[in-house]
Amino acid sequence: MAKFNDLASREKYLSELKEEYFRSVKDITPDWIKNSPIFDSNDSGEINLVINKDFVEKYELEKWLQNYKKEAQHSTGGIRGPQNILYSWDSRFPINQIGVVLATLGKSLVLKDHIKDREIHKVVAGEVRYNTKQYIELISRIHAGQRIYTHQTGDNVPIAIWLASFFIFMNDYDGGEFVTSSHAISSKTATKDLDNQGSQFLPEMSLAFIQKIEEIIKIAKEMPQGYRITLAPKKNNFTIQDFEAIKLYADYLRGGVATEANINLIKEAMSQGMRLMMETVGGSMYRTMMPLLREFGILDVFEWNNQNEDPFFHGVGKTRKLNPKNGREEFFDFSCDASLPEVEETMFYEHFLKDKPVGYVLFITDPDGDRLVIGQVEPIANKERLDSFGIYSIKINNEKIVSFYHPTFSFLMVMDFYMKQMKKAGLWGNHPRFMIVTTPCSRAWDEWAAANGVTVLTTPVGFKEIATTMKKVEKKLFSRPSEPVVLNDVWREGTNLGVNPRIAFAGEESGGMIIGPEEIIQSGKGRKALAMREKSAGEASIITAALAAHLFLEKKSMLEYLEEVFKESSIVYRYYERVDITYYNESEPDPEKLLKAKADGEVKRDEIDLYYLGIALAIREKLVTIGEAKEILLEAVPELDFSSLEDVRFTGDATYLAFKNMFVQIRKSGTDAKLRGYSNGDDRGKCIKYLDCLVHYSGEITPLYDKKIPASFRQIIYDKTKKIYEDYLYTGL
Repeated sequence: MAKFNDLASREKYLSELKEEYFRSVKDITPDWIKNSPIFDSNDSGEINLVINKDFVEKYELEKWLQNYKKEAQHSTGGIRGPQNILYSWDSRFPINQIGVVLATLGKSLVLKDHIKDREIHKVVAGEVRYNTKQYIELISRIHAGQRIYTHQTGDNVPIAIWLASFFIFMNDYDGGEFVTSSHAISSKTATKDLDNQGSQFLPEMSLAFIQKIEEIIKIAKEMPQGYRITLAPKKNNFTIQDFEAIKLYADYLRGGVATEANINLIKEAMSQGMRLMMETVGGSMYRTMMPLLREFGILDVFEWNNQNEDPFFHGVGKTRKLNPKNGREEFFDFSCDASLPEVEETMFYEHFLKDKPVGYVLFITDPDGDRLVIGQVEPIANKERLDSFGIYSIKINNEKIVSFYHPTFSFLMVMDFYMKQMKKAGLWGNHPRFMIVTTPCSRAWDEWAAANGVTVLTTPVGFKEIATTMKKVEKKLFSRPSEPVVLNDVWREGTNLGVNPRIAFAGEESGGMIIGPEEIIQSGKGRKALAMREKSAGEASIITAALAAHLFLEKKSMLEYLEEVFKESSIVYRYYERVDITYYNESEPDPEKLLKAKADGEVKRDEIDLYYLGIALAIREKLVTIGEAKEILLEAVPELDFSSLEDVRFTGDATYLAFKNMFVQIRKSGTDAKLRGYSNGDDRGKCIKYLDCLVHYSGEITPLYDKKIPASFRQIIYDKTKKIYEDYLYTGL
C-alpha cells in the first residue's frame, strides 16, 4: 500500500493511477468497438434501432443475457457488473448500452401487461458512476417510447438512492430505476430496480422482465424484419424533471430520529464548538445532504471531505498491487467500502485529520448514500483498548489516531441512544418495539434487544429482505390493528411483536439502517407503512450526529459509550470479525480475462459454499445428527475443537455454525466470485481462529462426509436451498 508524506505526492500518485486505469481500458478495447457506438449521443431526435439476427450475433446478446439472467436470480441489490467506462456500448461487459435498453424495454412491457387502465409513472435517477447520465437518458427515452412517464432530477444530477425510494413511495409511482453499485469498485455499475413501494425487486420480478428480453431476442433472430426498438426524442412530454423530496423527507425524519430534542442537542453542541466531518467519497451525499441539513438548521456542524462528485472516488480504495502471475505491480481497486481496513488505509486521514481535535467524529458514506461508517480522532493511549475489541485504527501522529467503528459497534450505540432519547421524551413505552436484522449481524444486537424488551426478527442478507419482512408485519398490523402481530422469521415461527408495534431499528452489519417514525406514514393516495423501504445514511447521519453531540457535551468518547452499553446490557458477544475473499482481480480491464477469472473463482466459491450447506441441510433433513456433523467437520479441520458446536443452520442464503457463545457464518456472494465469512462471540482470539480456518477450507469432500452425505444428496443442494428460501420469502406476503 502506497504511503505519502504530503497531499501533493498523493495527488500525483492518484493522477498517474487514474491515467494507468484509463489507458488499460483503451488498450483492451478493439477498434471496431471504439468506432462503432450503437447510439449517436448527439441525436436528440427519435431513434429507431432494428435488432436482427446479425445484430444479436455481432453483440453476442444471447451470451450477455445468459450472464444477466444468472445475476438476476441471486442478486441482493440490483443486477450489477463491470462496464467499459469509456465505451459504454461494449457488450462484452455485463452492463452496457444495449443491455440497459433491452432491460428497460423488458421492464416496460411487463408493467404495461399489468397496468392497462391508467398512466404509468416511474422515477429514474442515479449516483456518480461512470456513464450514469447516459444510462438515465436511454432508460427515459425507452420509457417515453412506451408512453411511460419518467420523473428525473433537474439536469439528472446525482442523488442518494434512499431519496429516490422515498419519492416513489410517497407519490404512489409504479417503481423506479437507480443507476448505482453501492460501494463496489469504480468500474462496476447497475440499474437497481425499485418496486412501487421503493424497495428492491424480488427475484421473480427480475425474472419476469428477463423473460420479455428472451422473447425480444427470439423475435429479432427469427423474424426477417427483426425487432424495432424506439427511443423517443430527448425532449418529450413523458420525461419530467420534477424530482423534489427534501422538505417531505425532512418532515418524515421529524417524526422519528430528527425530533426537536435531537436537533436541539446538535445545535447546542455546535454552539459550543462541535464540528463533524462528512466524507462523501465523491458520491451523491454532498448534493443530497446539504439542503436536508439546512432544513434542520444544522448545516454548519458539518465539514466536508471529497465533496466533489467523482466516479474515481478521489482515489478511495485505489492502489497498485503485486500481480503474482507476472510479478508486476498493477492498478487495483479494493472498492470504496469504508468498513474494510484496506480501504480505510487509502483514505489519507493521517493528513485530512491531522489538525482535528481529539473527539472529532467522522461520518463516511458510500457513493449512493445508503451506508454509514463512523470514525473518531482519539488519543493514541486508547489504541490498546480499541485493538482488544478489534476496532481498527490508523496513526495520525505520535499523539492521535483515528478509529473506525464498524457498524456492528456504531449501530449498537445508535440503537441504545435512540431508545434512551425516546424514554426521556416519554415515548418509548407507547408501543411494543421490534428490530429487523440480517443473519450475519452481531448477536450483541440481539442481547441488547433482550435486555431492553425489544423483539428481534431475523432475515437473510439484503435490505430487500428487511423491506419484505416489514411488509409482512404491516400486512398483519393494518388488517387487524387491535390484535398482536405474530410472524415467522428465518430462525423461528410465531414471533409475537405485540399490538401496534413500532420499529426500534432495522439494519445490516454492512452499514445500512433505518428506524422510521413514531406515527404510521401514508403516501399521497393513502398507502400505509411503518418506515421507508431503503437503507439511508441520511437518517443514520441525523441520529448519529445527535449521539455525537450528546457525547461531546458529556465529554465522553465513542469507546467509553460502547463500553457502557456492553456493561448495561450484559453483552457477551462483544467481538466481531469479518473476512472477504475475492477469487479474482475485479480491476482486470480485459472483459474476456475478467469473466474467465470470475467463472473460475465461482467454482472455488461454490465448492466451499456447498460443503457447508451440505452439512446444514443434512442436519435439517435428519440425514446426520449434530454429533455426526462434529465428526465430519473435525475430519476436515482437525485443528479446531467442535465440542461446543450446537447447531449448523441454513439461513436462507448461507451456513451458520452456532457454537456456545460464538457463531461463524459462511456466505457466498450470489452475483460474484466472492466468499464472505463472519464470526462473533465472547473470545476474540477464538473468533479469529475459527473464522480463518473455516472460511479458508478448500471444500474437499472427506471420506466421512462422503459416507454420511451421499453424492445424490449433494447434487441437488442448490435446488433444495432455493425452495427453502422461496417458501420462507413468500409466506405471509
